[in-house]
Amino acid sequence: MDIEMNYGTDYKYIPALSIRSGTGIEVLPDLYQHTIQIVNIFLYGHPKTDDFVLIDAGMPHSAQKIISVIQERFGENKNPKAIILTHGHFDHVGAIIELVNHWNIPVYAHPLELPFLTGKESYPEPDATVEGGLIAKMSPMFPVEPIQLGNHVHPLPADGQIPYMPDFRWIHTPGHSPGHISLFRENDGLLIAGDAFVTVRQDALFNVLIQQKEINGPPRYLTTDWQQAWDSVKKLEALNPQIAVTGHGLPISGDELTTDLAKLVLHFSEMAIPEYGKYLN
Repeated sequence: MDIEMNYGTDYKYIPALSIRSGTGIEVLPDLYQHTIQIVNIFLYGHPKTDDFVLIDAGMPHSAQKIISVIQERFGENKNPKAIILTHGHFDHVGAIIELVNHWNIPVYAHPLELPFLTGKESYPEPDATVEGGLIAKMSPMFPVEPIQLGNHVHPLPADGQIPYMPDFRWIHTPGHSPGHISLFRENDGLLIAGDAFVTVRQDALFNVLIQQKEINGPPRYLTTDWQQAWDSVKKLEALNPQIAVTGHGLPISGDELTTDLAKLVLHFSEMAIPEYGKYLN
């Protein structure tokens, strides 16, 4: 039986922008990053083919923009095979119901993220008291109620495979959310990190606005388990990624990625973990 899809009652447009909003980067011939306000979506697959997927689903009320970006890259009337979610926070699922209705495609997420995607459980309240900038102070307005995707959302395969992404495997990288995942391709070291770490200090409004590039831990205001978050960054650094894209900020690669990620692992407590906040152990 089909269950009617819906957002939580706190679903709304969030008035936050960066200078990169509406722009895209071809990271690799088969990976395209597009910025929706302050968050990135990713299109995996070669242009003008029928075999591609959407990774994450942008900000609230961004569905038409995402559809236009996909039509521009892949052609008119082309549908992704699926939507893969790194996690279910509002800025990664903001347009998902409209997109699923438009394309009639499946959604895949980690089993631990499913309660937030099937109407069962709200995310913890954002921490407006956490050390950080103005976006952290704005965070109480962010939606946290569960959305309902019904039978359109499915758990990712337990063996690490990702539907329609045969060269990738998913890696459980919790901390920012219980079922957060990152996606890794061994043959070229491509890492889609989600919010396990980001390349802009996401709690600071000015840095977000100008997209100042600096590797950092997950967004502070929605991260609830800092030990898990540190362990997840260690796990990703051990993969020796060569190219990384993140949910917020610009791509990073080569020696810069290697050096900065090693520095983040070594100095996570100073660089990422806030000095104060309600989710500190």
